[in-house]
Amino acid sequence: MKASNLCLITLAMTASFGVLAKDALTVVSDKAISEQREELAENTEGEGFGPQSPRDIDSVGGNNTTLFSTAPSYTEMNLCNIHFHKNAEHKGGEFTTYAGNGDGEGYHTGYKYSGSLTEDELTPVSGKICPSKHGDLKPGDTIEVHYVHSTAQVSPGPTLGACLSDANKNPQLRVETQVYVLVNDKNAYDFETLTEHEVKDGVHQAVAIPVNTGKPVQYAGSTTGPSYNEAGSPFQVTWNVRPNVAKVNIDTVGEWCEGNAFDEDHAHGVRNLVVNKDLLSEIVN
Repeated sequence: MKASNLCLITLAMTASFGVLAKDALTVVSDKAISEQREELAENTEGEGFGPQSPRDIDSVGGNNTTLFSTAPSYTEMNLCNIHFHKNAEHKGGEFTTYAGNGDGEGYHTGYKYSGSLTEDELTPVSGKICPSKHGDLKPGDTIEVHYVHSTAQVSPGPTLGACLSDANKNPQLRVETQVYVLVNDKNAYDFETLTEHEVKDGVHQAVAIPVNTGKPVQYAGSTTGPSYNEAGSPFQVTWNVRPNVAKVNIDTVGEWCEGNAFDEDHAHGVRNLVVNKDLLSEIVN
């Protein structure tokens, strides 16, 4: 289904949400999201696609029995990419507040931090943080960070292509996932520290992934992103999603967007939450 065929409505953000009304956002209807899910089901049925992502990590059920080997621990793999999505792609833990249907192309949708923040933490910052044609980041926004790892002999770099090599086009992939909420607080996590990487024990490692955000939920899934709203992802990925949200200093996210090894300068869109159990694996951990 083409985005141009989606039924559009306009959502004016009002002061009741603590935000001044700005440019109106185009928001698709519930019917449009349902139609995208129907297209996904039709396009994957009987085609042999493995389990898909993202999912509700608090819901363990799944009927997709396509098997692939669980990727090794990330400490035994090469970090190949780090990027983030505006709003969490996954649902569960401390990120269960639905952001709305968005534009049907992955923006202004997903899940937000369900907790509360102080007035000080929500104080606006000067300048635009990680701006793109879809907007910029503001205090109170939620991001889902993907620390992507590969069994190929690769170095950290831009896009999923950095996870593949001429010698290995089909490596095992693992995504260590952490959801953050952006705050105007110099004492919160420094994003540049959270994304530090170095060679350790012979492999490229992300050395500062938080270890205090709950037991990760591991499951078999796929790559994500809105390009897969109506198509199955063919990639097989072991996911490890931490259920608790960490607070990160928004200014340090902006600094990271100004220059990093991954050529990342803005937030990516999110894929619709996969709810079709025929496209989900069973969570067993």
